[in-house]
Amino acid sequence: MPLPVLYEDEALIAFDQPSGDAGPPRGLAIVQRLDPEASGVLLCAKTKGALDRLSGQFQSKTAERRYLAVAAVLEPSRAMKVGAPIRAPGGGLPEAFTVDFALGEDEERPERMRVFRKHGGRPAATDCRVLEGFGRFALVECQPRGARRHQVRLHLAAAGAPVLNDGLYGDPEVRLLLSDLKRGYKGREEERPLLGRLALHAASIAVDHPLTGERLRIDAPEPADFGVALKYLRKFATARRPGP
Repeated sequence: MPLPVLYEDEALIAFDQPSGDAGPPRGLAIVQRLDPEASGVLLCAKTKGALDRLSGQFQSKTAERRYLAVAAVLEPSRAMKVGAPIRAPGGGLPEAFTVDFALGEDEERPERMRVFRKHGGRPAATDCRVLEGFGRFALVECQPRGARRHQVRLHLAAAGAPVLNDGLYGDPEVRLLLSDLKRGYKGREEERPLLGRLALHAASIAVDHPLTGERLRIDAPEPADFGVALKYLRKFATARRPGP
């Protein structure tokens, strides 16, 4: 099934990738890869010149990416052993924080990346802002500086708040169940999670157009399953909106 197109012209095309999709049609060059388990903006170039100009913006960190993640706020004892759990005085995530850890390939497990606390890896930082807090969960906006593989996922995990349903860096015992949110819930014995896939959405990308030089921002709408999970969190979880 063809991917929905968010934007297209003679130089580039941006798709709205659903979670679990294999990627765009052949013949297009992916500018910045998106994890197959994630959803959102997938930017591709149609020409080599466009690819070079767009890729250069990610390398020079002038391209902007904005992700939305439902994070599972873990107890420090259950967080990643390599990292530094970030917590506000009340125990949840602070309104804004930056995770600044170098990242590199995990030689023992090629499918994963890992954090380097002192030596090794490549520099990477991710600016995070909590949009809504729901006790054990939080809706977090993430803006990575740089474009390392699994950067947002690994940085949130290193902060002790991995992306919900992250099979590589998260806590497999944490699930988002309606029975855990709604008092007196009477569901089936084998209850399905409100969100069963990686809770990470590439909400927008902003780049300078490779032909005109004008700033171009491409947004991907919130997926239906993502919206359903947030609806029940807002309705039944103890919500805390940062700010005055």
